[in-house]
Amino acid sequence: MGLETNCTLRLGRESFAGKAHLDSEKLTFRGEAKLDLALKSIRTVAVGEGRAVKLTHAAGVATLDLRDRVTAEKWALKIWSPRSLVDKLGLKPNSRVAVIGVNDAEFHAQAQQRIGAPLDTKLRADLDFIFYAADGDAELAKLKSLKKYLQPAGAIWIVSLKGKAAKIRDVDVMRAARAAGLVDNKVCSFSETRTALKLVIPVTAH
Repeated sequence: MGLETNCTLRLGRESFAGKAHLDSEKLTFRGEAKLDLALKSIRTVAVGEGRAVKLTHAAGVATLDLRDRVTAEKWALKIWSPRSLVDKLGLKPNSRVAVIGVNDAEFHAQAQQRIGAPLDTKLRADLDFIFYAADGDAELAKLKSLKKYLQPAGAIWIVSLKGKAAKIRDVDVMRAARAAGLVDNKVCSFSETRTALKLVIPVTAH
């Protein structure tokens, strides 16, 4: 997911070889030096001469020397204007949505603004999206009952802990999905602590 390339990181007068990775939330660099920058901490982005992307952030200045100017401009744009969470989740104005157990203020604010209405915490027929917090087998066992509230092209986003805090794995969600007559077709980072896996009704079942 995101962009990744081998490049040079300049910090002050020192340069370091390594690999940069960019997603919708942060920029990381690993190699002769280590850098982790949350995109929200970046104050200015500028493409300098040649292929350099200069980043002014809360703790100082970092410059990435990329392979060409086209790549530099692409990274600069992605850093300055990352896709929002609701863009990644596919929410559209007037989407019919139910949120079950997902307590994330940023998601709630973005989702309400996008759909133009308060978020519903109760299930109803013909939903476009169900956002469902699941961190154990008990929650995953309810997928079949949730499925009946979806319109045929709708989706259930399973929101769960990620990294070392994870209590279930993607394979656990996929197995539960198959048992409920669903298939997975997308994964995205939901927040710094949670990931989201999208489950849909197979086309052949419509």
